[in-house]
Amino acid sequence: MSPFTGSAHATDAWEHLRVTREDGVATVTLARPDTLNSLTFGAYADLRDLLAELSRERAVRALVLGGEGRGFCSGGDVDEIIGATLEMDTGQLLDFNRMTGQVVRALRECPFPVIAAVHGVAAGAGAVLALAADFRVADPSARFAFLFTKVGLSGGDMGAAYLLPRVVGLGHATRLLMLGEAVRAPEAERIGLISELAEEGTAHEAAAALARRLAAGPALAHAQTKALLTAELDMPLAAAVEMDAATQALLMNSSDYAEFHAAFTAKRSPKWQGK
Repeated sequence: MSPFTGSAHATDAWEHLRVTREDGVATVTLARPDTLNSLTFGAYADLRDLLAELSRERAVRALVLGGEGRGFCSGGDVDEIIGATLEMDTGQLLDFNRMTGQVVRALRECPFPVIAAVHGVAAGAGAVLALAADFRVADPSARFAFLFTKVGLSGGDMGAAYLLPRVVGLGHATRLLMLGEAVRAPEAERIGLISELAEEGTAHEAAAALARRLAAGPALAHAQTKALLTAELDMPLAAAVEMDAATQALLMNSSDYAEFHAAFTAKRSPKWQGK
């Protein structure tokens, strides 16, 4: 995302999210624990806009996305979203569904790694938010459920039919999206849906530790690695190899690349600057 801004000022406070920052790590918490952090129109919009702002600032080097209370996110709020969408016309429904997809695109396209800290339920849109993260750190209580067919909608919501086969394979993705059944942590780890299985009750701490590790590393290299992972999903090998070559040529002109050599020569740890 471009760092250039127009007339709009940075948002001072987010109404539908809790956001903190420390040492290059942003922590974004879905904070509606009484509804298992169900999503509202405002929460979707805040996530979309927050990720765009953080991407332009270039101060964040890693982001942890978690949920307050007993679970990660139970998906779209039944009354505030599902009930409301029954009263919308086709144009309004298209605007809403495009907005939810924009959140997923923002998670995939932001120039820093995103770690989902999952405990308890990650259902519907909540499961897709976790899926769109670069890492999913979960504790044994975690369960993922892509519930869209359970409410009469396509399982391919918010990019799930694109992303899930690339994470767990077509066979598992077909089962999860068609049946909408919950996948608990042991199976989720086995099929590759979980990046790291943490000890009971420590998903957020483990995700924060991973975020600090990433934030302390070469941010520019991480950003370009993430960009290539997304861009090359649908490329033929020849195009992917050419994009890799162009990217490496640019990074070989970076300060971080020179810093590695200087640090190696001086037998010290590199001091990454992300440029």
